[in-house]
Amino acid sequence: MTGRRLMVLGTGSDVGKSLLVAGLARAFSRRGLSVAPFKAQNMSNNAAVTADGGEIGRAQALQARAAGLAPVSDMNPVLLKPETDVEAQVVVQGRVLGRYSAAAYQRLKPGLLPAVCASLSRLADRHDLVLIEGAGSGAERYLRAQDISNMGLAETADLPVVLLGDDSRGGVTAAAIGHYHLWTASERARCKGVIVNKFRGDPGVFAPAARDIRNETGWPVLGLLRWSQVARSLPEEDSLGHGRQTGSGRGLVIAVPELPRLANADDIDPLAAEPGVDLRWVRPGRPIPGDTDVVLLLGSKTTRAALAGLRAEGWDIDIAAHLRRGGRVAGLCAGFQMLGRRVADPDGIEGPAGKTAGLGLLEVDTVLTADKRLVQIEATDALTGTTLRGYEMHMGRTSGEGLSRPWLRPNGRAEGAVSPDGKVMGCYLHGLFAADGFRGQWLTAMGGTVPAQDQAARLDRALDTLASEIEADLDLDALLSLAR
Repeated sequence: MTGRRLMVLGTGSDVGKSLLVAGLARAFSRRGLSVAPFKAQNMSNNAAVTADGGEIGRAQALQARAAGLAPVSDMNPVLLKPETDVEAQVVVQGRVLGRYSAAAYQRLKPGLLPAVCASLSRLADRHDLVLIEGAGSGAERYLRAQDISNMGLAETADLPVVLLGDDSRGGVTAAAIGHYHLWTASERARCKGVIVNKFRGDPGVFAPAARDIRNETGWPVLGLLRWSQVARSLPEEDSLGHGRQTGSGRGLVIAVPELPRLANADDIDPLAAEPGVDLRWVRPGRPIPGDTDVVLLLGSKTTRAALAGLRAEGWDIDIAAHLRRGGRVAGLCAGFQMLGRRVADPDGIEGPAGKTAGLGLLEVDTVLTADKRLVQIEATDALTGTTLRGYEMHMGRTSGEGLSRPWLRPNGRAEGAVSPDGKVMGCYLHGLFAADGFRGQWLTAMGGTVPAQDQAARLDRALDTLASEIEADLDLDALLSLAR
């Protein structure tokens, strides 16, 4: 392997590993290095379609953008997409391997290590530096025997490690020292230092804690990363934190029901960032607000279960009342399927075989199938002629007379459906709201008045700011010297 490698392990989940790797990727790429991100195993129903026709976690897609690269499957060779609390679809190097229970996956996992190492080797052969993100905590003993994401990978691939902790949660000193005592002597030697994230206040106050960490472990504290406001404007890895994603102010009210097993929730990020959009998550137990202009149904990993959940909350009744008041409804991917007359799963792809009645708002029917469509697409809005780019990622075929009134025209073919009165629309295309021209036209058609922002430029500015903040708080030359 020609490229150097550096692994970022965390003291826990949500300590900032993904955004640190993104910021470092942008910072090192600005210095002229070819940088690639890597995460052996990710668990998320929010995925991105890659240039090579696979799928990876969207955190790695963001990191690739930060590095100035198109995402490829090798950047996230194992992706777990939960379907129930104990089962997940397993994607290996961009392709669906199958559906596994948690116990079955633990038995499968050691056999995936060669594929993980092969992906890492290919990236290292092509780039100057590979930044490797761990998963969750780097010292979970009960997972260590089958580990392919943290020290299991570090030991196999001989990786240098830095440990990232989150000061905002409290206990960062104990977490760092605890990792030292849970690791073996070989694992301890791999760790080259500790980075403290989300720090507020006077750095001098942390000096005694840094001494404690050094005295107990021998590891230096490599830097204190200040609390970053811009980090909160960047896309999140999954829906766990989506409570913070709300509109930027008064304006067009878009209500998004929190359906079971939400997938690709990042579809709403460009809408939430618009000053003229008031985006509201509708939590279970809450009705769809009466002042809603548009109800947006997002994707779900389990369409029939999502329909059952929607009805259990009474949201089907709310949607019917919303339409009677003159409101509009849009559905993406599984949301599109739910808007139809029925969803059939004859082979038990998503769970027990059977049929579920849809909302009946579009004249279409869907049959779930084992084959998965993964493709990047350029399309035209059938109503306005606006061009956009997006991607399809779904299992199922939709048919019916409603398709004669398409919402979009990708590559000249019809895609999606619009109701005869134009109030209900749905399609399989993800990422369509990231297209500034389309988003602006759609918001205007829905009753909005504020022009769309340049979201791509906004995202790149945020990544540049994040990189500059990291450069100010970390010695990047010293950090790069740890990579090998």
